[in-house]
Amino acid sequence: MNNSSDNGAQSVDPEALPWIAAILREGTLDFLQKKSATEAEIRELDPSRQVWLALNFLRWYLANTDGTYRHNCWQVSEAMFRLWLRDLPFGADDVLFILKALQSNEYLLFGGDKRLLALVRFHLKDHPPTPELQTEVETLCRRLEWGNTAHRQLADKLRSLFPKPEGALPLLEGEAWSDGALAFLQEQSPEILDPWRDLLEHCVGATGGKPGAKWLKQARELRGRLGADVFVQTLLVWLPWVDLPRTRPLPDWRAGADVMTDKNADILRGLVWLCGDLEERELVEALAKLTLSAYRKIPQLGPRCPRVGNAALWALSQMPTLGAAAQLSILKTRVKGSAAQKAIAKALQSSAERAGLSPSDLEELAVPTYGLTAVGLRRETWGDFQVELRVEGSRRVELAWFRADGKPQKSVPKAVKREFAEELKALKQDQKSLQTMLSAQSARLESFYLQPKTWSFPVWESRYLNHPLLGRLTRRLLWTLDRGENSAVVLWQEGELRDRAGAGIPWLDDQTQVSLWHPITASIETVQAWRARLWEHQITQPFKQAYREIYLLAPAEETTRVYSNRFAAHILKQHPFNALCAQRGWRNQLRLMVDDDCPPATLTLENWGLRAEFWIEALGETYGADTNETGVFHYVATDQLRFYPLSAPTNYAHACGGGYSVNSTVAPLPLETIPALVFSEVLRDADLFVGVTSVGNDPNWFDGGPEGRHRDYWQSYSFGELSASAETRRQVLAALLPRLKKIRERCELQERFLRVRGELRTYKIHLGSGNILMEPNDQYLCIVQAPGSRESIFLPFEGDQTLTVILSKAFLLAADSEITDPSITRQILTH
Repeated sequence: MNNSSDNGAQSVDPEALPWIAAILREGTLDFLQKKSATEAEIRELDPSRQVWLALNFLRWYLANTDGTYRHNCWQVSEAMFRLWLRDLPFGADDVLFILKALQSNEYLLFGGDKRLLALVRFHLKDHPPTPELQTEVETLCRRLEWGNTAHRQLADKLRSLFPKPEGALPLLEGEAWSDGALAFLQEQSPEILDPWRDLLEHCVGATGGKPGAKWLKQARELRGRLGADVFVQTLLVWLPWVDLPRTRPLPDWRAGADVMTDKNADILRGLVWLCGDLEERELVEALAKLTLSAYRKIPQLGPRCPRVGNAALWALSQMPTLGAAAQLSILKTRVKGSAAQKAIAKALQSSAERAGLSPSDLEELAVPTYGLTAVGLRRETWGDFQVELRVEGSRRVELAWFRADGKPQKSVPKAVKREFAEELKALKQDQKSLQTMLSAQSARLESFYLQPKTWSFPVWESRYLNHPLLGRLTRRLLWTLDRGENSAVVLWQEGELRDRAGAGIPWLDDQTQVSLWHPITASIETVQAWRARLWEHQITQPFKQAYREIYLLAPAEETTRVYSNRFAAHILKQHPFNALCAQRGWRNQLRLMVDDDCPPATLTLENWGLRAEFWIEALGETYGADTNETGVFHYVATDQLRFYPLSAPTNYAHACGGGYSVNSTVAPLPLETIPALVFSEVLRDADLFVGVTSVGNDPNWFDGGPEGRHRDYWQSYSFGELSASAETRRQVLAALLPRLKKIRERCELQERFLRVRGELRTYKIHLGSGNILMEPNDQYLCIVQAPGSRESIFLPFEGDQTLTVILSKAFLLAADSEITDPSITRQILTH
């Protein structure tokens, strides 16, 4: 027997095995209640003998486990932990052996909790804190940082047992932004470094949803020692690094290159809170980008770092500039997830209250111009050259260069690059930001259909029609004007608002009310006339308006009365469906193979006092085949669409499917009582969900997917009857084909297909799915992605990706003898 301490390199001492066997024979209840007779005997042993046993318990545990919890071993580890709680004479080598062992055994590391703290504390009472010991403790602390709150607190307490290294900074290495910040700070003079160190230490305590008054006051005093300019310029360097992958990926973590440590996240949260009273435009945009990075979804984990995203939203809501509100408006259209959307709405509400406005008025007034001096145009003169920043159409932003004599330049002049580098960089950033803002404002305008709003003409003229940015979108849309008995639908034409007959409107004053026009209020003749006007003036609308699909109550829905089956029995890809729900304002919960209940996809219609429910259920029964590795189902099936009062209880269904448990206290509303515009827009969303995410759109699914189970569905959807959106596509193609000189003689529009005659074969492109059949035997042709057409094609609206795909395939197949892709030619030449 060896009673002395050792470095732990040897195997279990045979004399320790009877003690281990005795512990394993103890009753679990007695052991849990600390009534173990064996433990009582151990406590009577000489302290050095107890140390010997503790070390042998550890060696035995490591030899009999693989780093995880083992039910038949836990009593041995617990006996060891309890010995750590006693002030025993563990030597320096003993403690180092234990610390190194814990690095390879997560159960012991995270299960040791306060017992590990006691072991180290007792040891340091009689031994000096050697550098080697401190290094091993710090290694364990970095692992503990990835545990729960108690583990992070344990790491802080362990670190507090050692003298703090002189000049140490609280940031943890391993993340791009923290590494960059540490490198920057270590190069600074004490006059800069010391204030930063104090500020970062203060930010370690940045916890909670928003800063307390006392914390914020002290933080601003610390920032004052640096100077606001230094603080802002430094953050403008650090913040973009937050979106970069970790410099030290975590090998045992899913998405280990993307996650953030809690301590670094808390420090970053504090720094971001300190931006709330600043107003620099570059900082505003940097915080918006940080928000997107923080809320970015990590597959199978969720948002990357909500605490940082929430902090950025709080700061934006407090910043004394309309530019911050404009960024919140953009974030509302770009950030997904119900929790994030709630946080953005709260931030907008807070910002609006501070400005004494409603959130919608604030969003309107906050739209930036990006230096545009006329609608869609900005001019700058730099030396001998002039540049124009132009909004082309409703989504594209371009730069055009001219010499002093007005002659166009194809690219940025070298003199500009050399003499105006900073100005050019800022202009290109404005171009990029303007493009993003146009997309966000287009989505906001379209939202007025289900969140109706009316303006007096002077307000609308100022905020929309003549706004340098919004005017470019507003002037491409149709608007309804009402003044007493006078009413008109108008479009901006030839420098003024004109009605369907092309006449101006003489009664435009502060009594005139303006609202966004919807085709459901018009006759077919009127809609056709406005569509013709779009083609005549080559006006591309930012979203479907004149060509907007209308969904009226169908005979089948008059029979079912309280629900619609119009979009039932479709198979959707769950992840794209979930993302599209968030984009369109619906709340949806991913279906996992777990014993849980889920509500249907839900759209809240507060302005109408209604809630729409689109029932879906998971497809599949086999974990790993029908789900991903975390149990999320790949596919869902659609069912009924219903409407309820806003206050009605939500229905639920089991996450794995099996039908909904309908709440019987509140009946669904009869469809005939739903306002026609609401009914049409909700069904349009359902059509969009199916049209975009159905497996029937995927050319790779022609074999029916897993085990061919859905072959019949794929076939019927890919080449079956047209939906309302596909019918709209057909109407657009009917007007477009005569204008396509290159392929019009080779194309023929049929009931469900665009028929294209190539040199080798004739093809039928389905107007709903975009999938292709080849004559004469209707052989399927799989083209995953066709190259875009080089021909400039006018379309009367933005946003129909399937129409773009159909046109690209038509151009490709009309010249099929020129196709060089062997994966396509092989199919064409096989009869």
